[in-house]
Amino acid sequence: MPSSPLVLVTSRSFSSGDLDLAGELEAAGCRIVTGPSTHELDVLRPLLADATAWIAGTGPVSAAHLDAAPGLHLVARYGVGVDAVDLEAAAARGVLVTNTPGANTGAVADHALALVLAALRDVAPGDRGVRAGRWAVQRTRELGTLTVGIVGLGRIGRAVAARLGGFGSTLLGFDPWVPPAELQRLGIEGVELDALAGRSDVISLHAPGEEVVVDEHLLGLVRPHLVLVNTARAALVDEPALAGALRAGRLRCYASDVLGSESGDHANPLLADDLLDRTLFTPHSAAQTVQAVDGMGRGAVDAVLAHLRGDQPPHLVPLPGGRR
Repeated sequence: MPSSPLVLVTSRSFSSGDLDLAGELEAAGCRIVTGPSTHELDVLRPLLADATAWIAGTGPVSAAHLDAAPGLHLVARYGVGVDAVDLEAAAARGVLVTNTPGANTGAVADHALALVLAALRDVAPGDRGVRAGRWAVQRTRELGTLTVGIVGLGRIGRAVAARLGGFGSTLLGFDPWVPPAELQRLGIEGVELDALAGRSDVISLHAPGEEVVVDEHLLGLVRPHLVLVNTARAALVDEPALAGALRAGRLRCYASDVLGSESGDHANPLLADDLLDRTLFTPHSAAQTVQAVDGMGRGAVDAVLAHLRGDQPPHLVPLPGGRR
């Protein structure tokens, strides 16, 4: 290892909580450079050229990125998902990949519930109305009387279910990787996706991967008063189809922390002015609590420091071919 290893950081919130994690790296003899969380290759190329470790944000980590980093030994993903990391390319180049499971579970689950309640109770339209001098109200419904479908019952989906249990909501769940007996133990009725769509008043998306879940077919099954919440991935939703369904009144509201384009591109069909009262968005901020930022940063820094010491980093992601 070089005497002063370079650590590239592309997470926008790294070391911005209560812990001075950048200071820990510097005290260990590391140099830190920062780059954009969107990972534009032209910007990162000169930074990657000398990097030993990369604390990676949400942008892609592609074969081209790795080719630009001949001395890179570790990609420490700042968060849980590694869908944006080309694991085959990492394995082929001998680059280890880690993540930080559980660090942001509570933060994202809280945010999902916040979006559910804000959408159900018309919080944003109500605020706009009061500021415009309009005090007309639309009668809404209580969460505890509703059926909530959870798509994806990993750590975050289960944390959402636990929170909803306190409200008394009826819980449905779809996750092909979780046995029905386990769902039952969690107080969740396991159902197929189509049945969940047809029976739910609220659907909260927590599925892994990039496969579309909410498509024209599913939108044809949902109730017209449905509130759809997404704190997982924009790719789970066919956004043009959803915009059309909202306009047609086939569901009531889409509340999301993610969009297909997060660069301020108002060409996104869901940002159209006529959908203002049927959509609610936050700026990919679900994991942005002090506790989650510290947890994700702690996990990433522990991985970097362990590797620099010659130890196996915690939370290694299995790579293709059985390599870790």
